[in-house]
Amino acid sequence: MPKPWCNLSTFQRLLILRALRPDKVVPGIQDFVTEKFGKKFIEPPPFDLAKAFADSSNGAALIFVLSPGSDPMASLLKFADDRGFGGSKLAALSLGQGQGPIAMRMIETAVQDGSWVVLQNCHLAVSWMTTLERLCEELNPDSTHPDFRLWLTSYPSPHFPVSVLQNGVKMTNEPPKGLKANLQRSYLNDPISDPEFYEGCVNKPAWSSLLFGLCFFHALVQERRKFGALGWNIPYEFNETDLRISVRQLQMFLNEYEVVPFAAIKYLTGQCNYGGRVTDDWDRRTLICLLDKFYCKEMLDEEKFSFSESGTYHCPPVGDYDSYLTYIKSLPIIPDPEVFGMHSNADITKDQQETILLFDSILLTQARASAEGGKSSDEVVLEVAADILAKLPLSFNTEEALRKYPTDYNQSMNTVLVQEMGRFNRLIDTVRSSLINIQKAIKGLVVMSSDLEEVSGSILTGKIPGMWKKKSYPSLKPLGSYVNDFLTRLKFLQDWFDTGVPPLFWVSGFYFTQAFLTGVQQNFARKYTIPIDLLGYDFEVLGDELPTEPPDDGAYVNGLFVDGARWDRKTNVLAESHPKVLQDTMPVLWLKPCKRDDIPEKSTYTVPVYKTSDRRGTLSTTGHSTNYVVAMKIPTDKPSEHWIQRGVALLCQLDD
Repeated sequence: MPKPWCNLSTFQRLLILRALRPDKVVPGIQDFVTEKFGKKFIEPPPFDLAKAFADSSNGAALIFVLSPGSDPMASLLKFADDRGFGGSKLAALSLGQGQGPIAMRMIETAVQDGSWVVLQNCHLAVSWMTTLERLCEELNPDSTHPDFRLWLTSYPSPHFPVSVLQNGVKMTNEPPKGLKANLQRSYLNDPISDPEFYEGCVNKPAWSSLLFGLCFFHALVQERRKFGALGWNIPYEFNETDLRISVRQLQMFLNEYEVVPFAAIKYLTGQCNYGGRVTDDWDRRTLICLLDKFYCKEMLDEEKFSFSESGTYHCPPVGDYDSYLTYIKSLPIIPDPEVFGMHSNADITKDQQETILLFDSILLTQARASAEGGKSSDEVVLEVAADILAKLPLSFNTEEALRKYPTDYNQSMNTVLVQEMGRFNRLIDTVRSSLINIQKAIKGLVVMSSDLEEVSGSILTGKIPGMWKKKSYPSLKPLGSYVNDFLTRLKFLQDWFDTGVPPLFWVSGFYFTQAFLTGVQQNFARKYTIPIDLLGYDFEVLGDELPTEPPDDGAYVNGLFVDGARWDRKTNVLAESHPKVLQDTMPVLWLKPCKRDDIPEKSTYTVPVYKTSDRRGTLSTTGHSTNYVVAMKIPTDKPSEHWIQRGVALLCQLDD
């Protein structure tokens, strides 16, 4: 570092990293831990089931803490066989609705005859966890068969009994990190590692190439999770079972057909085996797009068919089993984002996600205390609450708004405005009442309820209180930015009320954006007497100059950000991001309602629009997602597949 910062301690350097380069905080903390405690504290120990079993007893459970992509059952079944507890001596049950009584009977029987019981997916049986806790507390080593063991598997869950966790032997077996390790594990695991199975295909050239492509696809879909929403909107738990069934189906089809039935194997692998886990339509589009790269005719026709633009990753020449393992060992340990179809900026996004997760976890363990001489927690909360209350305007007068902007057949925007004011009023009232009550609670005038305590804790950590979130639009901003954003939205509606329908709509400022989009279509449908269900949107990207007059039809909107790419102002098409610039502002867009049949064919990318960078939402009672807004068609000079793999989307707001 430059002077005068060159003599800083490792911890002081961490503080600077936190402020300037949050994506580099995790490696910085690893260096700090290594310097202070040693390298063994940052290297995970190898998974050793025998060692964990040696520490166990018949009176405490052995607990597998699951992580996405790992399934310990295969290892456990093999270990049970080696110990002589296979077959009838091991009873396994996946917990779920109605499985509790069966599990109880299994445990009661096993306690007497000394067999093993495996209860899988405890996180799914929330209501039965209290019974499990009681059963574990009643396990008396003196009256329990010495060979009895209770194995539990669960994802991290707040409902898992703490006493069982504290008394049990805890294990975790994370899947291998990195494309190379993932590929290697696929080839070393059953059934591919079985020589009889591997050599059992009639069409050897197609089998070798497509099998490698399938394993590469499996590694890709698992590794994309680390890129957060750029990889998948929802982090799916693709695992070895999906690969295993796909491999067997691939061999079966190649043995039964002379010509490779690409359509059939694509459907079974993409839509059924892997696609069966996918619940988001945009993720399904990504999955099929990725699979098309590997299950294609070019894989068989081209020598060294490339999986990446640089050619570093390709399909090796047809050879024996060992030749593929040799090629896998030659691959880079740390994969470049290009192999996932990503821009190099995706690594920054991934590292920032890791930092956010780390700090969120640290905050959960933080005690409420203040340094000597500084402000107390209560003083900080009182100060912030007073500051927000001073800035918060009065609630909107919806009755006056209804008089000024009555329901009009030809102007649906009147209804949109009044409804938006009503929605924001509920949030204003919640924010105001909670801040007033927290001030009273700190002064001892009212009882400090659990809800108010959560508001106080959120203010101290700079988070949006849960009480507000229940009434709020989706937002991932810290508290300070959220309040500023909230006040800007209120000003947007107030200006609309004061000066009339704006020529340019700040589309990010709406609470319920779909109501605005429907209103624009409704105006068009009533003006030209066209059924609204025949209408769609054509989109035109204009310049950065703000219009002063509204269009004859449709609406001008701004306030969108492009994530994973940028808008090229010179060529007016979607383009690659600049290095280290993760998002770019979109110019003014013209939403043009028209009949779906009349929308002109252009070279466009269909880009989903989301309210936040989290991208995933839940289906609300209105039938709309709480996060997804609409799909827009944006001009591009590259194939759509290029942007699909990059995870390009439009966002209504950023996280800062």
